[in-house]
Amino acid sequence: MYRIGQEEIQAVKEVIETKDFFKVNNSCKAVWGFEEDMKKYFGANYASFTTSGTGALISALIALGIGPGDEVLVPAYTYIATAMAVLATGAVPVVTEVDATLSIDPADIERKITPNVKCIIPVHMNGRPCNMKAITEIAKKHNIFVLEDACQAVGSSYNGKFCGTIGDIGAFSFNFFKIISCGEGGGVITNDQKLYERSCIYHDASAIAFFGEQMKDFSEQGFCGTEYRGNELLAAVMRCQIQKLDGIVADLRKVKKEILSILDGRLPLAPDNDADGDTGNLIAFRFETQEEAQAFNAKIGGMIPLECDRHVYVSWTPIMEKRGALHPLMDPFRMPANQGLRHNYTPDMCPQSLEHLGRTVYLFLHPDWDREEIAKQAQKLLSACN
Repeated sequence: MYRIGQEEIQAVKEVIETKDFFKVNNSCKAVWGFEEDMKKYFGANYASFTTSGTGALISALIALGIGPGDEVLVPAYTYIATAMAVLATGAVPVVTEVDATLSIDPADIERKITPNVKCIIPVHMNGRPCNMKAITEIAKKHNIFVLEDACQAVGSSYNGKFCGTIGDIGAFSFNFFKIISCGEGGGVITNDQKLYERSCIYHDASAIAFFGEQMKDFSEQGFCGTEYRGNELLAAVMRCQIQKLDGIVADLRKVKKEILSILDGRLPLAPDNDADGDTGNLIAFRFETQEEAQAFNAKIGGMIPLECDRHVYVSWTPIMEKRGALHPLMDPFRMPANQGLRHNYTPDMCPQSLEHLGRTVYLFLHPDWDREEIAKQAQKLLSACN
């Protein structure tokens, strides 16, 4: 999806010529620069560049103080990394239904709230925003944290606010499959100084301890963390990529709008929590039955979310089989603090989600489609409904 060219090549060349690839340097300072770019673009007070979206999620959960004895609500439809990040902290993911928008269902969130639930992770799948108004209201009522997984939604918005900036803390991904990319990378974003400091201490452990003066203004005490620290080469690419984000999203939305205009309501669309705010990288169609969805998809060559198994909870094999870590004493499913928590996973535990996922069909869009391709795609859709 991303666009890449000479700007990125030149930026990487400049870093290579300095021979300062590490984050703490006196040359390009690409990591520092990209973190400033993120803050400015998303209108947030704090941002960190990490090695991956998974690293960003784990760092954010650690910053929130999530650990053994805690439950975290995750949607039934997301990449396994969302649930794995919870396990990495020693906590337990509680799989929660998605609604017809294919995002976490606020009604099921309410049903699944217990005193053990400390955090909700709404996932803005495929750039389509979750119902953040309902989610944040529930979280506030129950004094629960909200960590937005915006890994697939960089540039999307909900009610005028960027996804990732609405909850307590947000996580982005910049890997090969995302709208902007450096091959592999991620970001943590928040307006809370304490959460920022904790996520920095955790994801940049040796740099915090031994290099530079990164903690000189911190009020949070240092603790042992790990290394999800981004480097100068990746950050140099991302400094160019973020400048292209507006253009990519605008073109995706234009393509989507033109196709929908040609369709003129003749095909049933899946509901969207903010149709104007989503990134526009797909059109989601919704049918009365799974059989109708399969017949339509066979004609257009799209994708039925239920069949993309890596994003559906039933295919999270290590989690479904409760293999949370290699060493048994590090396995959250075996920890004494978690024995009373809800981790009796079964394939049929989210029937509503399976139903919605099976009745939806995606047509993925590309920002570089011209009018001829747009007309071709629209005609293919119209022909499929006859």
